[in-house]
Amino acid sequence: MTCVFIVADIRLFREGLAAALQREHGLAVAGTASNAAEAAAAIRAGVADVVLLDTLASDVECEIRTIRAANAEAKVVALGAPDDDERVIAWAEAGVASYLRREASLGELAEALESLARGEAVCSPRIAAALLRRVRTVAAARPSNRAATTLTSREREIIALIDEGLSNKEIARRLVIEVATVKNHVHNILDKLRVGTRGEAAAVVRREA
Repeated sequence: MTCVFIVADIRLFREGLAAALQREHGLAVAGTASNAAEAAAAIRAGVADVVLLDTLASDVECEIRTIRAANAEAKVVALGAPDDDERVIAWAEAGVASYLRREASLGELAEALESLARGEAVCSPRIAAALLRRVRTVAAARPSNRAATTLTSREREIIALIDEGLSNKEIARRLVIEVATVKNHVHNILDKLRVGTRGEAAAVVRREA
């Protein structure tokens, strides 16, 4: 059974939610607290699988990080999440596992908890789109070694032999070319792949194969 801990500033809300989850859905509630710092000791002890966090808190991102610092295994569900790209992305980066919109019912919360237990995240299509846009932005900004696709057939032949552990002299004998020619090819390969060693070059090509 999923065990939850509720963090919300309004006592009536958190205690009412705890009672409703226990009464109507038979869920175990480990406890409630007004903020993450107050809940940290209980969360650190691993008494709950999921922490329900009211997003009306003054600094939601900080609250999430406090919870995750107390117990990295605890899954955080942002209750009442807005369709606000900047905030939901910041919360995702802080460690939120699922989002529940402001209009969500108690039944939808129970379903979200069941989904979490199966390893599934819950969020609105708008939030999902915002998160995917963020992933694309990060991917576009990440340095790429796609220069491997610009290697000539001879350079690929040489990098394959480097990956086999052959020295420049051994490669020269295998391909019946001069050692100086091999060295020139290796230099060009390192430049194209923006790496410093033969081993790194071989690893890049192997990874992108």
